[in-house]
Amino acid sequence: MRKILSFFLLAFFAATLNAQNTDKFFKPRHIKRTMNKAAYWQLKNPKHELYDWTNGAFYAGIFAAWETTGSKRLWNAMIEMGEANEWKPGPRLQHADDHAICQTYIDVYRIEKDKKMIEPFRETVDEIMATPYETGEIRPITWWWCDALFMAPPALVKLGVTLDEPKYLEFSDRLFHETYDLLFDQDENLYARDMKYQTSWKEPKLEANGEKIFWSRGNGWVMGGLVRVLEELPADYENRAFYEDQYLKMAEKIKSLQQEDGLWRASLLDPKSYPGGEASGSGFFTYALAWGVNNGLLDKAKYQPVIEKAWIGLNGLIQADGHVGWTQPIGADPRANFTNDSWEVYGTGAFLLAGSEVIKMDW
Repeated sequence: MRKILSFFLLAFFAATLNAQNTDKFFKPRHIKRTMNKAAYWQLKNPKHELYDWTNGAFYAGIFAAWETTGSKRLWNAMIEMGEANEWKPGPRLQHADDHAICQTYIDVYRIEKDKKMIEPFRETVDEIMATPYETGEIRPITWWWCDALFMAPPALVKLGVTLDEPKYLEFSDRLFHETYDLLFDQDENLYARDMKYQTSWKEPKLEANGEKIFWSRGNGWVMGGLVRVLEELPADYENRAFYEDQYLKMAEKIKSLQQEDGLWRASLLDPKSYPGGEASGSGFFTYALAWGVNNGLLDKAKYQPVIEKAWIGLNGLIQADGHVGWTQPIGADPRANFTNDSWEVYGTGAFLLAGSEVIKMDW
């Protein structure tokens, strides 16, 4: 019953948007206003510890929104967050989720030049590099789940570039390659969430239509991580081609999986089982594709229509009070348990990141 209700609600949103003048969604003033509205609502409605991975994605979006709108309120929010966290990563030494928030620390440090903002993370990374990782059945490598590729690599690469320390880039390269080798599906050009979602697993999970499970948000995290790494790496970096190659393959695949309303479903290969467009995966895909066009990696004529539909769809998920609805709650795989009232801080972060790139495009 919930799936049927979600379907009709999304159909209503689509019909409403089609009846509107969607040109306004691409005007810089409207984009900035909508970004600030979403960001301000989320700041007033916090959730989770400030060092949590969820807030790592949210504050990445806050920094992008601050760069876009110049809002002093957003800048102050980042400073307050960093001070509350004492500019430290989360407590788990080797867990990528606890490193995501450090992306924002480094971005703020590059402006403030206050070493206290990056020293705790640098010390943590040095300890990680000196500490063997304890493996397990489904975690034979350090970054054993695909979401980790948004959490840690951009932070490590930002650190290495900022401090001119190649060892941090090399460390990130090695761990990223391990995750790619373990979870990237060469036939589908998508990432399995972890080993349990691969057909080689002893009891592989499949969708209702028999397809492999490729989670929208998980692959959104990966594409978001890829562009944030590519944003940092020098053009002549020796391993840059590795990241560009998988980015281009994933972009082509993601383009082919966009639904009529411009959004992507929680399960990429079984959209009929999950009729509602999902905000966080769709937001990260829009961000990554728009970044690719803006930076010359993707053909504008081919991808701009995809981004246009996606941005219109994302605007349809913004509720009257400013919160980003239709966001799947925390989980490890596709679910249909979300509605217009469903929100999470990473859904807002994804929307803000998307807006920060959409506004740069030539419409």
